[in-house]
Amino acid sequence: MIRDIKHWKHLYEEVVTTGLCTGCSACVIACPHDVLGYDSQSGSYKPYHFEQDGGATDCTHGDKGCTLCTRACPRFGPWEEEIDTYLRGRVREEEEVSGIYREVCLTQAVDKELCNNGQDGGLVSALIIYALEENIIDAALLSGLEGDGTTWKAVPMVAKSREQVLAAAGSRYTYCANPYGYPEAVASGAERIGLVGMGCQVSAPGAMASRRAGKIARRFALTVGLLCSKTFDDSIFEELFDAEYGIKRETIKKMNIKGVFQIFTEDGGYHEVPLKQAHHWTREGCLMCPDFAAEHADISAGGIGAYADWTLTVIRSDLGERIISDMESKNLIVRKPIGEDPAALQLMNKLSAVSRKRGPAREVNFQKRIEVRPTVKP
Repeated sequence: MIRDIKHWKHLYEEVVTTGLCTGCSACVIACPHDVLGYDSQSGSYKPYHFEQDGGATDCTHGDKGCTLCTRACPRFGPWEEEIDTYLRGRVREEEEVSGIYREVCLTQAVDKELCNNGQDGGLVSALIIYALEENIIDAALLSGLEGDGTTWKAVPMVAKSREQVLAAAGSRYTYCANPYGYPEAVASGAERIGLVGMGCQVSAPGAMASRRAGKIARRFALTVGLLCSKTFDDSIFEELFDAEYGIKRETIKKMNIKGVFQIFTEDGGYHEVPLKQAHHWTREGCLMCPDFAAEHADISAGGIGAYADWTLTVIRSDLGERIISDMESKNLIVRKPIGEDPAALQLMNKLSAVSRKRGPAREVNFQKRIEVRPTVKP
């Protein structure tokens, strides 16, 4: 646990401006003084401090002892060890490249609507609907599409019903700070909140809890992690998909990544874009992220392996184990052992090992600063 009085000034110097910041927005939702904002429009995907109350680089509230922003950040200090110890009772061993877990299996939603509209087996959609209907959570923080969906602009979304979960189904691969929907969920009366997100996001509740930022952390009742090696800036639609392949945002029906970008269009067309071509649009926050397998979730899920219509499912906690077992017993999902596709487990560990190599080596060059523009609070 962070014991020194560390606040926005230290978060700014050690995380926000050094490349460690993933843009998860945890610091923003934890701030009790409303002096932090979030920039998702200019391609930075970063928190910032309003010019008032200390300016861009400091915080008068922090100088008086407020430390909630650093306590919420899943990349500040020895975050992995702290969260591991709090959630799992020990630090992961070096060979546990995909984090600590109880079981890896393959799952598929029985409900064909969920399976067809969801991603790779529909587990995540089925799981969130189950958690809502069983009163495990009151609301879920997801990624949705703005407006009628034709812009393919990913935005935070609060789901409280099956219909809203279905509306958010599928993957975008551009970044969306799902935790940023927390204030909306609380305003709607939610006391038990589920969070679906990449590893950088689902580590935030564990960071908050381990560092005793309990007022925020206590509402997070379930975390579902998405396997993720990187996400892309929103400009990839115009600058690559449209400019190089003539694929316009409004024509896209579904996307997936299976070694290449698979893009399905409304007219029934199918296009493949090599991932190497997309590298230029990788978000800065992904370049130093060591967590492919969303190690601090209750359940991690992803579409890797030989079966395109099954979800690789990593059960990590007591709650995750109870949920998967109950969903199976109620015939909401079908589960089969990972032994039926051992290559999927090998691939998860391989991709996790690659991510571990790019993780922060504790000696961060704090002299190399990344500009974060000060903004006046409206």
